[in-house]
Amino acid sequence: MDTFTNKARTVPDDSAKDRAKLAELINRYAPDDGYYDLPLPGVHLLKASSDTMQAARSMTKPGVCIVAQGAKRVIIGDDVFEYDNSRMAVYSTEVPVSAKIIKASQQEPYLCLAVDLEPQKMAELCLKVFPNGIPKVQHPRALYIGRACPKLVDAGSRLLEIMSQLDDAEFLQPLVVEEIFIRLLRSDIGPLVAQIVTADSNMHRVSKAISWIREHYKEAMKVDELADLANMSVSSLHTHFKSVTSMTPLQFQKELRLHEAKQLMLTKMIDVTTTSMSVGYSSVSQFSREYSRLFGVSPSKDARTQVIV
Repeated sequence: MDTFTNKARTVPDDSAKDRAKLAELINRYAPDDGYYDLPLPGVHLLKASSDTMQAARSMTKPGVCIVAQGAKRVIIGDDVFEYDNSRMAVYSTEVPVSAKIIKASQQEPYLCLAVDLEPQKMAELCLKVFPNGIPKVQHPRALYIGRACPKLVDAGSRLLEIMSQLDDAEFLQPLVVEEIFIRLLRSDIGPLVAQIVTADSNMHRVSKAISWIREHYKEAMKVDELADLANMSVSSLHTHFKSVTSMTPLQFQKELRLHEAKQLMLTKMIDVTTTSMSVGYSSVSQFSREYSRLFGVSPSKDARTQVIV
């Protein structure tokens, strides 16, 4: 297992005020533990007042995470990533992850601001930030960790300050979000992030394949047709797809089906047999085996737990 040792580090004194301000704003709009979708489109908050005892499995989406307090560990396949208030995390595509909060308390909860990436806007900004062309990246990944500079943290605070002036949000939010994207592209991981929206990059091609699987996860998949869609050879698709997701396309589809099944049972309270067929399984027993292997509990028991909760 590869560990990306971007671990918790002491925050420089000159950035402490910026992070304290961001923490105060996140606390204001996330008063209790949980995940919040704000009235500002594409802006989210996460708060946790204790370490996570058991890792939670979920699907990510492209976005930048700016941590004001605490620390988090994310596992994608065999790769382990850690980030805290000195490091930002940029998710490049949708991918299944296992995540734990590893530093949080009632006094100092884990506080995170997440902003969805906007591919079209990012592509426009790449032309300005990299006028001579974007440096090539050999090994694209689903998650990049970089230094969260004070100016980026400050921009995050100004984005949340718009919450107190929602009448002007339509005009102010795009300006602050554009600044966040520019500072992201000009950061130490900027060339990596730019690959997400570069049409001829392997990252972009893999993301195109992932989007197709995401939209057609119930259907039988032919890898050669998926490779054609991504404008790659089958061998190249396998290589780069696994580099990004730590899975083959078929493994990715299976895990996506299981995540969708869990969400169905959580939100619609439907039985296991109906759920398995709804996500593309023809065998309920196979569905139950694979669900239990991924989540550590049988779907029937999980469904009963969701009803109780």
